[in-house]
Amino acid sequence: MSTQDLVAKLWNLCNLLRDDGVTYHEYINELTFLVFLKMVEETGQDELIPTGCRWADLEAMNSATRLEAYKKMLVDLGSHGSLITQAIYNNASTVIRKPATLNKLVTEIDKLDWYNAKTEGLGDMYEGLLEINATEKKSGAGQYFTPRVLINAMVELMKPTLDDVIVDPTAGTGGFLISAHHYIKQHNDITALNEAAYDKYQHKTFYGMELVPDTRRLAMMNLMLHDLAIDDQNAGILFGDTLSNEGKQLSPATLILANPPFGTKQGGGVPTRDDLVHYTSNKQLAFLHLMYHVMLKPGGRAAVVLPDNVLFEGSTGRTIRQDLMEKCNLHTILRLPTGIFYAAGVKTNVLFFNKPKDANKDKGNTQNVWVYDLRANMPQFGKRTLFTAQHLQEFYDAVGHDLTTVDEAARRAFIERHEQNGNPQTCRLRCFSREQIHQKDDSLDLAWIRDDSVEDSANLPEPDVLINQALEEMAGAMQELQAILVELGAAEEGEELIQ
Repeated sequence: MSTQDLVAKLWNLCNLLRDDGVTYHEYINELTFLVFLKMVEETGQDELIPTGCRWADLEAMNSATRLEAYKKMLVDLGSHGSLITQAIYNNASTVIRKPATLNKLVTEIDKLDWYNAKTEGLGDMYEGLLEINATEKKSGAGQYFTPRVLINAMVELMKPTLDDVIVDPTAGTGGFLISAHHYIKQHNDITALNEAAYDKYQHKTFYGMELVPDTRRLAMMNLMLHDLAIDDQNAGILFGDTLSNEGKQLSPATLILANPPFGTKQGGGVPTRDDLVHYTSNKQLAFLHLMYHVMLKPGGRAAVVLPDNVLFEGSTGRTIRQDLMEKCNLHTILRLPTGIFYAAGVKTNVLFFNKPKDANKDKGNTQNVWVYDLRANMPQFGKRTLFTAQHLQEFYDAVGHDLTTVDEAARRAFIERHEQNGNPQTCRLRCFSREQIHQKDDSLDLAWIRDDSVEDSANLPEPDVLINQALEEMAGAMQELQAILVELGAAEEGEELIQ
């Protein structure tokens, strides 16, 4: 059985849970509680779980009383066993109501071909489950899941090394950290590291923070199955609000990889951290400011996914962009196509920037911003048209495969080749000087290609696709309007715009 087959079979078990009244957003938690026990048994890590709470103990229970015993087991696991076990089962409870449902789940999970899954990688299996959960709109999990194609591209361009301290302040389910882990393993022999170097790799290299308990639970499980940052208090995915002083637990970073959550700060209001200069309730702007101003070490680099409003929002937004371009070299912006994220109606970009090695050089660091437009005249991505690595190929050709440095000569040569072969207005890469950006009121919402895909009435998509596009655009607009009202103090977060 391939990993893909195993993922499909595990996800199909959700039908059993649905029959028991379990909602979409509870599916993955319920599976995680059970699958973790099975994974520990399969990987021979029984020491992570206290005696009496292991998979074999659950299997041996009387089927009539197993559900009640399982409920008590979850409570015990939240306060006993290894640190990662306690983190995964912190405040855990089951919403399964029927004993027969649990009995069937235990039987079906035990029947699966775990041997072949272990060969291919249990971490890949679990990430497959997370991706299915994210694509199911009813689960509400899309906001925590960044498409793996984009994550892997950002990691490849940032070239993480064994010397890096890699931080994701909005870790979600841990995708960026795990992708960076894969990249480093591909380019280094981790098994050849001496004891001190391996300890540093496991416990002083990968850091993240997640505010939502259930999401953090999934992230801890994800890291454990990838054999990363295991059982440690100071690495892995910490629980807390990075925009509060809890975020100071995170280590200063040489590499930041992140996709901050959309919307306003949870609970409304501005960040409560005391080490910021500019305060805003727009979470993406707040995270951007935190990352370049506080978290990134001198000489560090970052790749961050941010929505369009960060590029053009006035007032504090403009101030933060100006500050970013003074303190860091914002060298590249990738305008992403619509439809690749599962959060509705959000148009996004990736900002690539680095901080000078000289901590005192905090003025005039951005001279040119190179923008690559992957949005204009692109397909409407979604379940029908998948976003793949192939769609990023010309971006690589244009900006290079290594964004730890900027080869401006090669980029200008790319533009010249394009001009020689056709209309220069269709070239997806363009350079904007700092002065040009200043003349545009420091807006980074820079577009120049006529988007024929939204104007060709002879080749419109199917009506259901158009309706879904319209609904997603409206949802995105509503989110941005809500954020503006909160910023102005005219509304509370969560308040309905239309009564």
